[in-house]
Amino acid sequence: MRVVITGAAGFLASHLTDRFLAAGDQVCGIDNFLTGRPDNLAHLKANSAFTFMEHDVSTPFDVSGPVDGVLHFASAASPPDYQQYPIETLLVGSEGTRNALELARRNSARFFLASTSEVYGDPQVHPQPETYWGYVNSIGPRSMYDEAKRFAEAMTMAYHRTHGVDTRIVRIFNTYGPRMRPGDGRVVSNFLVQALRGEPLTVYGDGSQTRSFCYVSDEVEGIYRLFNSSRTLPTNIGNPIEFTMLELAEQVLAVTGSASKIVHHELPGDDPKVRQPDITVAREVLGWEPKVALRQGLELSLPYFRREVLG
Repeated sequence: MRVVITGAAGFLASHLTDRFLAAGDQVCGIDNFLTGRPDNLAHLKANSAFTFMEHDVSTPFDVSGPVDGVLHFASAASPPDYQQYPIETLLVGSEGTRNALELARRNSARFFLASTSEVYGDPQVHPQPETYWGYVNSIGPRSMYDEAKRFAEAMTMAYHRTHGVDTRIVRIFNTYGPRMRPGDGRVVSNFLVQALRGEPLTVYGDGSQTRSFCYVSDEVEGIYRLFNSSRTLPTNIGNPIEFTMLELAEQVLAVTGSASKIVHHELPGDDPKVRQPDITVAREVLGWEPKVALRQGLELSLPYFRREVLG
């Protein structure tokens, strides 16, 4: 196949690019480097199966040559990033999704949307199955990301029903690993960077809020299987094992050997209290479940963060 991956220079999409190339496929990556990093693709410069186009997919675009799949991963993905770029985040979720869908429609290609567990908001159902419609503040401090992804899902299903586009939707839960930007503001990278620098680990609230952390290789494998499946409805891909923020902080301190202390700051507005995927569908339909435990994933991530933080 030849696939187009938007946001290809981002943390997760760059690993997905590697997965398609490893399978013998060709990839055309697109990114405008708003939050993506050229370094994430530097290892592919000599790979003849990979081409790259610098472009903001919120404006119309086309790709020459055959296109068998379009995977739309372009978006700021961490709270500090999408709060710094709220309008760009809304546009890439709306116009960007439409432009990527149009590329798929013109080429009779499969379309894959990278959605998010954020569509569930601060959930009142726990764990969250795909059938849960969510509890979201549409005008809150995280709304530019939540609503962009909810709209993107609606647009994807509209193209599926109206134009017959072959679509897939993944709802991604917290993912971590090498190639995360050290300063991206996500909790795993925050804790690892603070621990390596000997700074206090910043825990918001009392630290009892929970997340479920999926190592990047597991996440990518689930996404790859979903792309190659026949399922058109949204599908959760994430690790169903839940950790409090204090438990995560303790694991980071153990892995890094850091003597950093834990400090508590005020909880940000609309920060979800719990987040845990129900992955029954992924297990039954895709034969997928994560293999990498949190401690192992942190150990696998540590050499990358050491290089980034300490040189």
